[in-house]
Amino acid sequence: MNILIIGDVYGHAGRAMIEKLINDVIKVEKISFVICNAENITNGRGTSREDYNFLKFHNVDVLTGGNHTFDHYETFDLLQEKNDILRPANYNKFTPGKGTVLINFAGIKIRVTNLLGRTFMNQNTNNFYEVMDDILENEEKANIHIVDFHGEASSEKIAFAHNYKNQLTAVVGTHTHVQTADDQIIDEKLAYITDIGLTGAFHSIIGANTKEVIYREKTGMPIRLRTADGNGQFCAVVIKIDNNTYKPTEIKRIYLKNVAA
Repeated sequence: MNILIIGDVYGHAGRAMIEKLINDVIKVEKISFVICNAENITNGRGTSREDYNFLKFHNVDVLTGGNHTFDHYETFDLLQEKNDILRPANYNKFTPGKGTVLINFAGIKIRVTNLLGRTFMNQNTNNFYEVMDDILENEEKANIHIVDFHGEASSEKIAFAHNYKNQLTAVVGTHTHVQTADDQIIDEKLAYITDIGLTGAFHSIIGANTKEVIYREKTGMPIRLRTADGNGQFCAVVIKIDNNTYKPTEIKRIYLKNVAA
């Protein structure tokens, strides 16, 4: 089977790329299951109910999050109502929602887990190794287990992947909004990429309007970032999995850039 994982969808430009491109990608790549990082979809801050419904309409099976998950008030309710939207599993136990889910897809058990990095993230999170060990030990086992590791540091992500190469199917990075070229199958066991990249505005600074970002960088003053307009880009990976062994056989980067909105 082929699994599509879409990188951080940012604001109205990201939604436009989903609306325009996802059906063709699903058809061409013969996709069976779709995961999408949605922590930036609502004006760069969290996931509204409208945007949750938008992604579900466009065939997304599981939504993952990150450090901006709780920036939109409607995300709190969604996390408690729905079983297919995640927040990082290494937030503390009092945080609404859950960080891992098991989906039974045509008799195949697919687990999706969301984790948040600790280096440079300024977030109060638990040790992701301890949390991952607990999930592997105590949660129901899956045929396929994919982790969205939302983090800043590349070394943190790849170290995590090597540590769990015998227990997970894939570790895919999100958060930096810049697609990396290190897609690989580690020791023929685990599919990996440091960052899938941004689905949003092409002429932007990681999805945001350049004017506000430059002002903030020059002055150090706080300013509300707006989603950039204009042409877009669609970043994702396709993970091909053997139907008998459930081992990944290929990870393929998708980067459709400067697409007319």
